[in-house]
Amino acid sequence: NFDVRTAWNRLEASRAVLERASADLYPELTGSASGDVSRTDSSQSFTSQDEEIRLGLSADYEVDLWGRIDSTVEAERFRTQATRQDYQTAAISLTAEVSRVWFQLLRQHQQHQLLERQVETNQDVLDLLKKQFGAGQVRQADLLRQEQLLESTREQKIDVESSIQVLEHQLAVLLGRPPQEELDYQVDELPELPPLPRTGLPVELIRRRPDVRSAFNQLQAADREVAAAISNQYPRLRFTASLSTFDDNSTTLFEDWARSFAGDLTGPLLDANRRDAEVGRTEAVRKQRLYEYGQAILMAFQDVEDALVREKKQQEQITNLKGQLDLAERTVKRLRAQYLRGQGNYIDVLNALNEEQQLR
Repeated sequence: NFDVRTAWNRLEASRAVLERASADLYPELTGSASGDVSRTDSSQSFTSQDEEIRLGLSADYEVDLWGRIDSTVEAERFRTQATRQDYQTAAISLTAEVSRVWFQLLRQHQQHQLLERQVETNQDVLDLLKKQFGAGQVRQADLLRQEQLLESTREQKIDVESSIQVLEHQLAVLLGRPPQEELDYQVDELPELPPLPRTGLPVELIRRRPDVRSAFNQLQAADREVAAAISNQYPRLRFTASLSTFDDNSTTLFEDWARSFAGDLTGPLLDANRRDAEVGRTEAVRKQRLYEYGQAILMAFQDVEDALVREKKQQEQITNLKGQLDLAERTVKRLRAQYLRGQGNYIDVLNALNEEQQLR
């Protein structure tokens, strides 16, 4: 699935950013090499040529006096953890979406089988009415109404066939395949569902859900960025060291060396309130992340409660539908018997039959 692969590469990029930020905790060593050749031609046919070769090493290191660099690294570390949780969320969401589409696909196949049986049933009733119409026992209007019911059932069947193809396209794309690729899956029966997972205490739910953990890590990262912004207001201590050699002859290049070591302490004196503004910005972002974390917790609780309510009420709805279907079947039998004895109206039979089929 390309969405999951995208989330994985976001995680890889976040890891690289963390590694880049962590490099500031260590000295940076730079090497250099250069060579110059100059040639001078004079009018007295005198020619001179100068050569110079330079080699050097330089080291640069900032002492993290106030924890600015460490806070920046910690912020990136929390952000990487949040990205990892986002990846897990994407994987779980994909699993749920594949399952949802697959169940809908099997449902539509069962709906298609049911409609095929209903088409056969309505066709059989129509054939019976035609025979009775030929014998003068039913009216032509009753025959036309039954034909209309048959065509309506066929129209529902066509709609289900369209839904099956659309769901197959969705499932193929979710699996990272072209939508026109044929899928191999069983359509005979739905699998037995496992029991509902235990929801546990609210704190366990928070610890288990990756989207909530991601919001928490984003909050932690914002908190460390505030610390880094505050530390950025204080002076910085940096040490530099260099070692170099140069000569006009490679054989004597390494005989003379130049060494230097320096330290400098720099701090802001006047920055037009820029650093204070950055502290204010990071503080606002931290509050934003805090509210997002709280909202993520509330949404997690709502998701669980909504799912439990829907599951419970769906079971009750299925029980109710089975009761309605039983009553509808008995009604169809009784109205059909009355109609065949000439004691009823076929519209009543037709409405009862249509209601029974919709309940199924």
